[in-house]
Amino acid sequence: MAAPFTLTRAADGAGRAVHYLLSRPVVRWLALLGLCSAYLQGGLQKAFDWPGALAEMQHFGLEPAPLFAACTIALELVGSMMVLAGIYRWFGALALAAFTLVATLLANRFWEMASPDRFAATNAFFEHIGLIGALLLVAWFDLERPEAPR
Repeated sequence: MAAPFTLTRAADGAGRAVHYLLSRPVVRWLALLGLCSAYLQGGLQKAFDWPGALAEMQHFGLEPAPLFAACTIALELVGSMMVLAGIYRWFGALALAAFTLVATLLANRFWEMASPDRFAATNAFFEHIGLIGALLLVAWFDLERPEAPR
């Protein structure tokens, strides 16, 4: 059986060029920043608009709203910083993935909606599932590193 494809086994010139680009630390960090951008933006927006954060928690029936808002802000910001800094990156990624799953099931219940709201909610639901998948890959790859703290 053939070994699975990895970037380090890319044989052609294009594969080597892509490997060179993707193996640069700055490119990897920018990719992680892109993955965490929604969480950073969301956490900062909630932190700087506390009344809006409370209204969002109340909209989704989360009480006590101040506790849920504070925990959400902390999770979004601390989890993102863990991923970006590489400090227990796997744990930060798993925490963000779990948060995203719960938030998606709470906020994007497309199966309960009628058109036209259903279309946007369906798209948002599956985009969030994609984020969860990416975060799970980050956790997996981080745990594959021999020097990763466990």
